[in-house]
Parts: sequence; structure tokens; C-alpha cells
Amino acid sequence: MGAGPQKTYTVQKQPAAGSCRYRYEKGEPLEDTACTPGATSPAVTQANLASTICRKSGYTKGIRPPESVTGPEKRANTASYGYTGHLGDAEYDHLISLELGGDPNDARNLWVEPPDPGHEPGSGVNNKKDPVESKLHTAVCSGKVTLRAAQQAIVTDWTTALSKLGLNPS
Repeated sequence: MGAGPQKTYTVQKQPAAGSCRYRYEKGEPLEDTACTPGATSPAVTQANLASTICRKSGYTKGIRPPESVTGPEKRANTASYGYTGHLGDAEYDHLISLELGGDPNDARNLWVEPPDPGHEPGSGVNNKKDPVESKLHTAVCSGKVTLRAAQQAIVTDWTTALSKLGLNPS
């Protein structure tokens, strides 16, 4: 099964320098909802989960923009958020992850996520949001929650998304 034609991406304009502010919940970084409200991919719907995000392999790899696009975006977004830490410690993250049908390159869905509390500077990306995304993906693909409910929960506050949907956060 071929991957199909590769989508062409262009570098997206980021919010103005210094215009975005991180929020924190129990020390965990959250996005500025005005700058990063989230955006979904119109290609992913509740009706086509089996052929998109829930297929066995290759979905996110086939839609992920190349570093030649995300690199300049990440650098510009660090200015938007005023992030001054080591760039290698921050993740240019999809608020609604690709595995939950997030738009791959809409500036409203991407933000420079700083490392978690207690992170050792220079030790690379580490964030507790990734396991939440994986659990939500599993719940969507197993029919425990709808795609829309998972997307809304992660946009509202990823630190409470699992508990708000009645999923075991541990």
C-alpha cells in the first residue's frame, strides 16, 4: 500500500514576537489559547478513523511537515512565546496531536512547548503531554471516546483531559 502523494507544506506565519504567554497547571506548561487555540485536519473524521489515525502504521509519518518547514516555524514561535531556554529542550508541538486528527501545519495548532518541571537543561525534549495523547488515541480508536471529545479535552487542558473523559490517567 503506497503512502500516496506527499503534501507540500510552506512555512506558516507565527504570532507576533512576545504576543503569546504560557499558562501553567501544576507546574506543567500549557499554550496560550489566543495564540494556539488548536486546529483539526479536515481529512480526519469520526467516520474515517480506520483509514486515517487508527490504521496500523504510517499515518503521521505521511502527513508530518519536513524539518525545512517546522525548523523556521519553531524558531519564529520561540519569539512569539518568548521562550529563551535551550531550543533542543523544547518541542514544537501540535496542540491537537496528529494521532488525534490535529492539523499538521496550521499555526493555530503548533506551539513551542517548554520542558516539564525538573527537566535538566540540555537533556533533550521531555514532556508529559505525549503519553496523554497516546492514551487518548487508544481510547478514540477503541471507541471509548469520540474523536471530537478527545480533541476538545486536549485543547481545554491536556493535564486534565484523561480524567475529564473518565479515562485512567495513570
